[in-house]
Amino acid sequence: MYDNGMIAPVVVLAAWSLVMLFWLYATRIPAMRAAKIKPGSATKAQMETMPAWATNPANNYNHLMEQPTIFYAICFALELLDQANDINIGLAWLYVAIRVVHSLVQATINIIIIRFLIFSVGSIVLIALTFHALIAIGFVNINLPH
Repeated sequence: MYDNGMIAPVVVLAAWSLVMLFWLYATRIPAMRAAKIKPGSATKAQMETMPAWATNPANNYNHLMEQPTIFYAICFALELLDQANDINIGLAWLYVAIRVVHSLVQATINIIIIRFLIFSVGSIVLIALTFHALIAIGFVNINLPH
């Protein structure tokens, strides 16, 4: 798994996003049937009346289509810049783990302060990866002591 550099974490997070897509359908379809909401004619107001166990996985899936897009781009950039070193690979796997935990919290207990803290830690990891990419392209010049 570690021989794939920055690509393996990207693939695993994409696969996790698909798990959340299945979770979305597994909860949303039964909830819509119970509420007698027709998929083609559902209004936003009707969708907002659905129970949290059905909306939380859907909301999380939407979140996985937002910030992780930056993660994907940065991982590919680091790989192409030959920066798939142990630190960056470790940070990428950490980001994936954080997003999985975030998903599980949001889809189940959905305590906002816990989600916020998890999201914040993930954002810091993503900032670190982006900073490493900025260094790799020469946009940020760091002169470390020898």
